[in-house]
Formats: sequence, C-alpha cells, structure tokens
Amino acid sequence: MSQSALPNARQAALWNDASGKAWVALQPLIDGVLAPFESLVVDSGYPGEGGNVLDIGCGAGATTLAMARRVGSGGRCVGLDISRPLVALARKRMEEVANASFEVGDAQTYAFETGRFDAVVSRFGVMFFDDPVAAFANMRQAARPGGRLAFVAWRAPGENDFMTTAARTAAPFLPPAPAPDPDAPGQFAFADGARVKRILEASGWSSIKVEKVDVLCRIAERDLMTYVTRLGPLGAALRELDQATAEKITKALPAAFAPFVQDGEGRFNAACWLATATA
Repeated sequence: MSQSALPNARQAALWNDASGKAWVALQPLIDGVLAPFESLVVDSGYPGEGGNVLDIGCGAGATTLAMARRVGSGGRCVGLDISRPLVALARKRMEEVANASFEVGDAQTYAFETGRFDAVVSRFGVMFFDDPVAAFANMRQAARPGGRLAFVAWRAPGENDFMTTAARTAAPFLPPAPAPDPDAPGQFAFADGARVKRILEASGWSSIKVEKVDVLCRIAERDLMTYVTRLGPLGAALRELDQATAEKITKALPAAFAPFVQDGEGRFNAACWLATATA
C-alpha cells in the first residue's frame, strides 16, 4: 500500500510537518486560549479516582496531564496523537505528572488493547478522520463495557465568527476557491450535530448526547495576530503565498479582528458540541 493510500495520510503529513511544528512553537498560547475546554472535557469524561483514560488527538498534552492529575496516582491517562512533533513535546511535559504517557498513532487504526480504558476523551481531536465511523468503532473497542466517551468539536463556521474571520479577510486577495465539502476531515467536519450522533450510533456507542456548548475564550491582544497568522487554514496559506500577497492579507487582519478586541484582549465565543456516550 502506498503512503498516500494509507488512512488519514493527508492529516498525517500536515501534523508531522508545518501544522504540527506551528502548534509546538505556540503551545503555551494555544493551551491558554483553549484552557476553558480542559476542565469541560475532564469533568465530562472523568471515570472516577484510579480510572484509566485515553485522550485522542492529545496534541501537546494539556488535557492528558489534567486528566492524569484528576484520576490520581492509582489511575493513568494515555495521550495519542498522529503528530510526532507534538507527542515529543508532550513527553517532555509528562515529567510533571508520573501517571501520564504519550504515544504516536492514528486512532482510526491503532491496535488498542480491548477494554483497557474506563473513558475516552478528546479536546478538538476527533474531526480529522477519513472514516470517522471506523475511528470511533476502534475507540469503542478500546473502552471497557460501560466506559465513557466525552469530546468537544466545533459547531458550524457561521456560529464561529472569530474562527472564520481570517479566511474571509484573506479571500479577496486569493484566487476563487471551490466550496468546501462540509463533511471532509478538518476543523468543522463535525459542525452538524445530527451527523455526529449518526457516526456514534453507527460505531456502536450508546446513551449518546450531543449538546450545544458556548464558551468565552480569551487571548492577549499582543498575541492575537501571531495566533491568527500562524495557525489554521490561513497559517497554512500564508506559508505558500508570495510575499506581496501575504503582506496585503496581514495588513488587513488587524482591522478585521478589531471587533473582538476589548480592554487589551481578544474575546470570542467558541460555539461547540459536547458529545458524550457509553461503550
């Protein structure tokens, strides 16, 4: 089988190169912006003292470490991510918490030990699978019968103005792009809550709930343009553009984001789904 034919090959390429390296470079900033979701996911997926937990798409490990602290020394939290650079950073951080560990792997195909985990959790790490039903079925067999599932995923782009402002601002400076496939792997792949529920049903989970959650996120004004230009689709586009076009876009961004700035910080509503289920 060729590398390009492997499941999630495009995502593996992205997260093991430019995207993964950008997240490593900006790890403290990203963790700060997404901090409100750390407690949300840990509270929703917490299996009790001494539990064993799997964190999917763990990135640099913030949620893994938080859950490891929560389950205590008698429990364990394992973080799994497709990105070698992010897992390498997470392993440096695990010195902080003795009962956390990290593995490089794709949750769609990883050979999990059956029934090992009391809970499976994720903070924005499950929207990137070529075959989400296969991925969630694989996660389910990793959970013990009755084990918990809890994750957050973004709702629709139209409900997340902050997250889409950069792309809208850049669009006039770029060639016309085809309309994106709303179900394609990516940030907004789980925008349709009914689709999320169908995926979980098809992969064998039960007691499924997909609930709207709106969270206020904050970022220091001094860091806002770094966050906007280094991450996400715009960050990827700017790495490929000629200097003149890139400069036009970056000059237009501060005015576009001005409505989100108040008292020295950027503030935005993060419109998400909190999905929970039982194995």
